[in-house]
Amino acid sequence: MIDAVVFDVGRVLYRWDLRCLFGKLIDDPAELEWFVGHVVTEEWHFEHDAGRDLDDMVAERKARFPGLDHLIDAYANRFDESIPGPVPGSLELVERLDAAGVPLFAITNFAHAFWGPFRARRPIFDRFRDVVVSGTEKLAKPDPAIFELARERFDIQPPRTLFIDDNLANIAAAAALGWQVHHFSDADTLEADLASRGLLG
Repeated sequence: MIDAVVFDVGRVLYRWDLRCLFGKLIDDPAELEWFVGHVVTEEWHFEHDAGRDLDDMVAERKARFPGLDHLIDAYANRFDESIPGPVPGSLELVERLDAAGVPLFAITNFAHAFWGPFRARRPIFDRFRDVVVSGTEKLAKPDPAIFELARERFDIQPPRTLFIDDNLANIAAAAALGWQVHHFSDADTLEADLASRGLLG
């Protein structure tokens, strides 16, 4: 039996790709790939998700890559443009779970400075009872500590909770702590899993 469902956000509920922002600012495809592979990278961004100060990160990157200030500033000022829209079908599943009375929560690796503006424009999160944000807590998946924090704050029992994430390391961390898990690939596969568990009304 599943009493609650806990979602990841990026690449489960909403698409995310740094190229969606920087493709507007860098015309040459090879230059774009170099930039997101060496300057504003997903690995560097993860430091912000984990709680590192944005101003410190931007200053360090500008010093390391002189002449790219305007692009590095775009990361700080236009991050929401790297999130082009929902993952197809996922928000509809959230709505169906909520309509069926399933308690919904989320654990997201998301920078504190970026979460507020993002959340304010996405009313789907009104359907969630609580969201643990890594940048706010200065804990990030797959650290077991963020799952323990969520367990306590959500007042859930991991063996009776389904955790959904696209990142296999996060899935493994949750499973090791006794959570039920779904490794997300697409909404259709998730829908079938939710239906098999009797969660969809």
